[in-house]
Amino acid sequence: MQASEQAAMVESIIQIAKDAGDLILEVYKSDFEVRGKDDASPVTEADEKAEALILAGLSKLQRQFPVVAEEAHAAGKTPEVADCFWLVDPLDGTREFVNRNGEFTVNIALIEHGKPLLGVVFAPALGQLYAGSRDNGAFMQDAHERRSVQVRVASSAGLDVVASRSHGDASALEQLLKGHKVKSLVSAGSSLKLCLLADGQADIYPRLGRTMEWDIAAGHAVLAAAGGQVQTLSGEPLMYGKHGFENPHFVASGGQAFVASTPA
Repeated sequence: MQASEQAAMVESIIQIAKDAGDLILEVYKSDFEVRGKDDASPVTEADEKAEALILAGLSKLQRQFPVVAEEAHAAGKTPEVADCFWLVDPLDGTREFVNRNGEFTVNIALIEHGKPLLGVVFAPALGQLYAGSRDNGAFMQDAHERRSVQVRVASSAGLDVVASRSHGDASALEQLLKGHKVKSLVSAGSSLKLCLLADGQADIYPRLGRTMEWDIAAGHAVLAAAGGQVQTLSGEPLMYGKHGFENPHFVASGGQAFVASTPA
């Protein structure tokens, strides 16, 4: 897919993500019900309605690819993936949604040959949108501006580390960071952590817990477009289209790849 087509596709996905965000906010402001899925993770009508809207929007695009979406997958409806396919998380950070802290996102990414080609991350409650594609770079958009974003090189003063607000293993994180100078450790929800790296506001995001491909693909696309990377603990690039769509532990990083002090 050429750069011009990537750019046009991103604009189409932005509109779909914003429409989904509007629907999510309607539920967010209501007295919604929270249910548990088979894996004990929470789900609300916002997840389900937003996913239906996104699937309908993707079906109207000129270029058609298989869609792997979180709620459809949970219901046993997962297509065979090809060289190109969509990964959709209609409401990433459902716990943040339930806790009403605003740190939840709509995630839509297009995967090509196992790597994120383009992606959009929209945080409707915060009014912030991040997007990027392989050949066009990444940007952030809010009510005031659209500006390019780029990763930074870590300072000699130490790493700014961003970690999950709702998940994490403090002792495992401490072990991973052993031997590295850490300047700060902050928590954030959903795929916004990857976007903070893309925007040069942090240096690394280690994830030492279970994630699915749709959780991080859009944020990975933005980060990669901004000059960053996501690697397994053994230093290999994180790939998509894996059996079961479950990710291994990984570290996302900005201007330079993170090397763990101990073997994975």
